[in-house]
Amino acid sequence: MKTEIGAYEAKTKLPELLRQVQAGKQFTITNRGRPIADLVPSSAQKSKDAAAAIDKFLAFIKENPVRAKVDVRALIEEGRE
Repeated sequence: MKTEIGAYEAKTKLPELLRQVQAGKQFTITNRGRPIADLVPSSAQKSKDAAAAIDKFLAFIKENPVRAKVDVRALIEEGRE
């Protein structure tokens, strides 16, 4: 959820706002109570985070292989019934 902040306050507290945005928080900047801009984390950072999560997941799968024999087709058919 985005926190609303006035334009003047955003101007005076920009360094702190940027630290919070870097941590994942989102802000809507308002002017006289009307929303004018959103301050959100960069999509490039989200891509890096997603890539890191995928790498972590793949490492987990390598270290913890499935030990039981699983018939995927049977599970799919069972789910359809």
